[in-house]
Amino acid sequence: MESLMTECVQYSLRLFMNRNAMFLCERLCAEFPSEVNYQLLATCYLRNNQAYCAYHILKERKMPQSRYLFAIACFEMNLLREAETALCPPNAEVPNGAAGHYLLGLIYRYTDRRASAVEQFTKALAIDPLLWVAYEELCALGEAVDADECFSDSVALRAQSLHLPEIKPQNPPTGSEDACVPSTRSTGADDVSPRQLKLLHSNVQKEVSGHWHGGAHLNNGLSSAPLYSTPSPITAQLSRGVPPPPCRNVHQGLHALAGDSSARAAVNPSVQAPRRKFMDEGKLRKVSGRLFSDSGLRRSTRLSGDVSNSNSTASQAGGNGINHSAAKFLSGISASSPKISSLNFRSVTVRKGQSWATESLDEGLFDWRRSEALDDSRAESMALTSTSLSNIMEGKCPESERTDNNAVGASSIVSKNLTGTVEFLSLLRILGEGYRLSCTYRCQEALAMYLKLPSHHYNTGWVLCQVGKAHFELVDYFQADRVFSLARSISPYTLEGMDIYSTILYHLKEEMKLSYLAQELISTDRLSPQAWCAIGNCYSLQKDHETALKNFQRAIHLNSRFTYAHTLCGHEYVVLEDLENGVKCYQSALQVDERHYNAWYGLGVVYLRQEKFEFAQHHFRRAFRINPRSSVLACYLGMSMHSLKRDVEALELMERAIKADPKNPVPVYQKANILVSMERYDEALGVLDQLKEFAPRESSVYALMGRIYKRANQHDKAMFYYGLALDLKPPATDVAAIKSAIEKLYLPDEMEDSL
Repeated sequence: MESLMTECVQYSLRLFMNRNAMFLCERLCAEFPSEVNYQLLATCYLRNNQAYCAYHILKERKMPQSRYLFAIACFEMNLLREAETALCPPNAEVPNGAAGHYLLGLIYRYTDRRASAVEQFTKALAIDPLLWVAYEELCALGEAVDADECFSDSVALRAQSLHLPEIKPQNPPTGSEDACVPSTRSTGADDVSPRQLKLLHSNVQKEVSGHWHGGAHLNNGLSSAPLYSTPSPITAQLSRGVPPPPCRNVHQGLHALAGDSSARAAVNPSVQAPRRKFMDEGKLRKVSGRLFSDSGLRRSTRLSGDVSNSNSTASQAGGNGINHSAAKFLSGISASSPKISSLNFRSVTVRKGQSWATESLDEGLFDWRRSEALDDSRAESMALTSTSLSNIMEGKCPESERTDNNAVGASSIVSKNLTGTVEFLSLLRILGEGYRLSCTYRCQEALAMYLKLPSHHYNTGWVLCQVGKAHFELVDYFQADRVFSLARSISPYTLEGMDIYSTILYHLKEEMKLSYLAQELISTDRLSPQAWCAIGNCYSLQKDHETALKNFQRAIHLNSRFTYAHTLCGHEYVVLEDLENGVKCYQSALQVDERHYNAWYGLGVVYLRQEKFEFAQHHFRRAFRINPRSSVLACYLGMSMHSLKRDVEALELMERAIKADPKNPVPVYQKANILVSMERYDEALGVLDQLKEFAPRESSVYALMGRIYKRANQHDKAMFYYGLALDLKPPATDVAAIKSAIEKLYLPDEMEDSL
């Protein structure tokens, strides 16, 4: 009863029927109150987003799995200290290996213990090299090693042993008549019904005829050989177990196809070998007469006349298509090749979706009998399949051959799995290195790395969002918009990165596109913080900052660890002149993610407006250390340096900002401003003349030129440029400053400063 109830609970969980699983599991725990069953009940509650229930069920329980589930419940409830205590009790190991270390690393990260978090994420990756989320966290902390080192081929064996079942050669008992029968059930192979055997042969022939039809693609290096590299044993249908590899005399059949007629004659007697009595003789004769062309003999007669009939069987098999034409398709292939040996698995594959009870005998057995237009290669393949299948069913495998073949089959599967693991690691190396470069804001290199991906991986939602973020960091908003639009068309359900996309549309002032994006995200998942950030950006673009602030706060309420929402709240508070709350929001963002440079930048802007230049310089420098390739951060750090009268350093930073983004006019203007303060007027005018080409309607450029000409006592030119600045309709504060400068145009600079 307990096993039945447990299976019912797990069945409901697999089908996401969480309420049914919870109800059944409560009954299970009431009837059999063991800790293992309580773990299952806690799992049901966690799947249903009821972490508080799992918390109370597993509290004070000591088994490793109970501690792990309890820690997950605590983490979901933001009880990080209790989660840490559950994972790290005295004199006990962290449960669940890599997953446990990863969860502990998250706890350390969110409790501001950076070094310990890095250590735990590193341990998780050391245990499981394929734990991508641990590498993501290391990248986010700025502590990830090169992806070539983390996902190197040397870790392939460790990943394979962890994620793939161990494959061992099967050694059947010596002298067993049924040693080659692919069955692992306690019952014998006699349980296979005649109907199953009939359809088994039918599907074998259809599988082979479909894959071996036509020789054009086989002649060119046997390009279709990978089709046979994945074993698909029939035992999944017959016995639900892992079969041993086919017997060695099947390989002899391959030699016969590629070799001379003497080798062929040596193989064919195996066709008439004694078969196990899977069914009554009448039905067996009906099937075997079409499969093996010996229906005229009863089993006893065949046993007595096995040797005498071998020659006739060979000639009959040759008439059925096993002739010299096989060399055309198998030329250049060694009989010991792993691809050839794996053919034996493929030749007994039951087609996906095939039902034992849905095909009649006439419909299921050889369609090639009914068609006279089939070429020799299909008939050869069918005869070979019949031979190998007969040998498997009859159990006619010499003991030494069985042992060797089991070892070869297991070795082939292990080798194939290892090859797949290495290929997967090579893919992770590209993705990991691209993501690491993005997190260190080496965006051009990251873009070049992502371009190394195959097109089917590049054109996925996650990769395109990473590419869009890289263009966003490079302040290439138009290209970022194009990439994110492509990501939305390919993967419209993707929410990751949509907060960044909404900010891109905000900067581009694409009000209609931003509104449409917000509505789409809300209809996709109204409980996602990205959707509410998009709505907030939409209202902020419309200058409704109070409503925008409410939407950003809604995003924080949904996910208090969503860093960017805290920063956007801070921006809105600054616009509303509530600098105190703005500082609190930026600090909250930094508590979640210390490397979120946008929050450091926001704090620097607040202190710069408050004329706390030392504080501003400190916060801008912290942001610049995280993202040293940002033109905006270099510019603002230079502005704070200029405010501290450190003009030489400020000028160097402006040059660096211009080099990072030549299209950004702000550092060019600030460079001219610094040159004016250093009384290098001619250089300043040259810089402003260049700037006019990029920003011809920027009033501040002409106002600064008027100021330079005033200091040079060229009042006519000064008045001309002040007038141009007013004609461009600057903001009200700038209008007042320009008019004040015009009024003081003929006053000496010393008197102007004293006023």
